[in-house]
Amino acid sequence: MAVLEKTARVSSRARATGLSLTSWVLFGSSGSLAKAVMAAGWSAAAVTSVRIAVAAVLLVPGVAVLRPSALRFRRADLWLLLGYGLLGVAGVQLFFFLAVARVPVGVAMVLVNLAPALVAVWVRVVRRTRLPGAVWLGIGLAVVGLALIVEIWHGARLDLLGVAAGLAAAICSAGYFLLGEHGASRHDSVGLTAAGLTIGAVAVVAVSPPWTLPSDLLSAPAVLGGLRAPVWLALLMLAVAGTVLPYLAGLRALRDLPSALASVLALVEPLVAAVLAWMLLGQALGLMQLAGAVVLLTGAVLVQLAGPKPLPDGPMSPG
Repeated sequence: MAVLEKTARVSSRARATGLSLTSWVLFGSSGSLAKAVMAAGWSAAAVTSVRIAVAAVLLVPGVAVLRPSALRFRRADLWLLLGYGLLGVAGVQLFFFLAVARVPVGVAMVLVNLAPALVAVWVRVVRRTRLPGAVWLGIGLAVVGLALIVEIWHGARLDLLGVAAGLAAAICSAGYFLLGEHGASRHDSVGLTAAGLTIGAVAVVAVSPPWTLPSDLLSAPAVLGGLRAPVWLALLMLAVAGTVLPYLAGLRALRDLPSALASVLALVEPLVAAVLAWMLLGQALGLMQLAGAVVLLTGAVLVQLAGPKPLPDGPMSPG
């Protein structure tokens, strides 16, 4: 009996690991898809608006039918939901796409991964929680990695607004984790994700209503490597393959996967993003930038593994 239980646990862990990797690979594809759409004449705000709105339309009805109890919130939860939707959904994605519009996709993705270090600083300064030395080492590595990626010795070699947008996405992502940590202990993570997508969609659609865009932009060609596809198809892929499916796969994986292991697997996302940007968009990072990415991501993972609290076993930070 014990052998059967152990075999079942190993099988569940293997399946969850596969789902988690699939989730991060799909999330990693979003940068290249968005960059191709923006090259066809779309603004970062418009891409964000369509991505979140379509994802919400696809996900929320399913949750309402299959798990309606997950969407029951109290009035006292309003501020949590607003913060989660505005920062963790709209803020992260909008600033990430603003960064993608101005700097290489790989750089933007790595900048977002400063979030664990920012969470650690918040925990130390605001919560006055003592942090292990390994956490401070991780933060130091993240700062050094950032300096290498930006190549500060060359001055403003990278677009400063793009770097600022990437850092803003990291700040929003840190807020996402902190709010998610608070909300995951009270609410179903699927319901929290659905609510966050809805609020984020309303906010971004109010800023950039999709229906005000010229209709010819939907049929404009989006170029990915040697492939050409209409923009509407790329946007649909971005919403389905880059948002809904990775959310669902990642949430299912976290039922059987410790958050510490999930944080290490998340390293796949920026690596996939950088490889796809190189293959499909011709965006190759320099040797020093690649070294900086490795140093920064090593620091981020070290912070996640050595921190006093795991990141929430529920909502994930979208890229």
